[in-house]
Amino acid sequence: MAKIKQIEASEILNAKGEPTIETTVILSDGKTGRASCPSGGLIGSYEASDLRDHDKDRLEGRGVLKAVSNVNEIISPSLLGMDATKQREIDKKMIELDGTANKGKLGANAILSVSMAVCKAAAKSSVLPLFLYLREYIKKEGLPLRIPTPIFSLINGGRDLGADFNGFLIIPASSKSYTENMLMINKIQKTLKNNLKTENYSSLFSDRGGFAPFLPTNEEGLVLLKQTTETENLRLGFDVFLGLDVSANSFYHEGKYRIKDRPSPLSSSDLILFYETLNKKFNLLYLEDPLYEEDWVGWSEISSKISNRTLIVGDNLTVTNPYRLQMALDKKAITGIVIKPIQIGTVIEALAVVEIAREAGLKIVVSARSTETNDDFIADFAVAVSSDYVKFGGITRGEFIQKYNRLFQIEKQLKSL
Repeated sequence: MAKIKQIEASEILNAKGEPTIETTVILSDGKTGRASCPSGGLIGSYEASDLRDHDKDRLEGRGVLKAVSNVNEIISPSLLGMDATKQREIDKKMIELDGTANKGKLGANAILSVSMAVCKAAAKSSVLPLFLYLREYIKKEGLPLRIPTPIFSLINGGRDLGADFNGFLIIPASSKSYTENMLMINKIQKTLKNNLKTENYSSLFSDRGGFAPFLPTNEEGLVLLKQTTETENLRLGFDVFLGLDVSANSFYHEGKYRIKDRPSPLSSSDLILFYETLNKKFNLLYLEDPLYEEDWVGWSEISSKISNRTLIVGDNLTVTNPYRLQMALDKKAITGIVIKPIQIGTVIEALAVVEIAREAGLKIVVSARSTETNDDFIADFAVAVSSDYVKFGGITRGEFIQKYNRLFQIEKQLKSL
């Protein structure tokens, strides 16, 4: 029984050169775990607090020295000597130390960095791969050990880029192996780059790993992806599928939705009609955050109309929060949910939300954030919970490649079990 001997946090830089927190946990048997936290560009209103310093004279107020101090001065003394394999007790202790509904005192980034680091150290001490160790904390009967189907955001949009919608997605058929899907998406990405050049669009990548052309309409993003699949002789709806990460919060204002595809602001019903039009043309498999996070009437409407053929997925709507998830279930608003541990702040709470969603029959999408580090905990987490999909971004940046490569390693390990 290895006990927690030392916990130390520090401020590091994430993949965009912005500050984040990294925590190292050392156990009594010498095993160590190190974890760092991502952050998001589009934050749901109900997410747990990403604690920042707000010192305008340092790092534009984005520093995390307060979170670091909370780990080193408050969390660490309270956890030293605890059995590292008692993850539920450890996470519960940190939740109690914080004492707020949204982890606003200590910071979800501070708490999660410790939670993940303890998991990693305990897995090493238990001589188990992290994904197998994490399965000890879930109801795993009947859950297959598998690599989830990856969802690739090949064209990026959003507030600072050339489309209203946040991401234009390619989803390989789940019948293929992970390795086969990765080889296929590599070819698709190269073909898409050539097609963008042919159509006189920019073929530069965004900092989220996808291409960032300035599109005249949102529909054009889907047209480009469809053309690319046809160039590769892939059957849309059989070999690959299309999807959208809409992030409608970003273009909702005063009760209306404003997108470049339509000259006038749209009501919920108008926007849903637009989605139905896209669905007829592109047979969308996946639609994430198609409406504002408080537009419950709209969510219920779109789910009732197209969820029989398209996954209606909550991210900003549900923010890996059991209460928001239950509201969505009560209103029959979603058929899938995005899981991001940083949104709730501890590993155990994230696992609990997965279990609620699975019991309700939802599809599980384990996702990285737009601003990541090279930490690959999320890959093991996805395999541990047998998620249906993973959504790690493009295949061009090191912080995302690290997670995809970890799945390659796990795929190999699974063959030997």
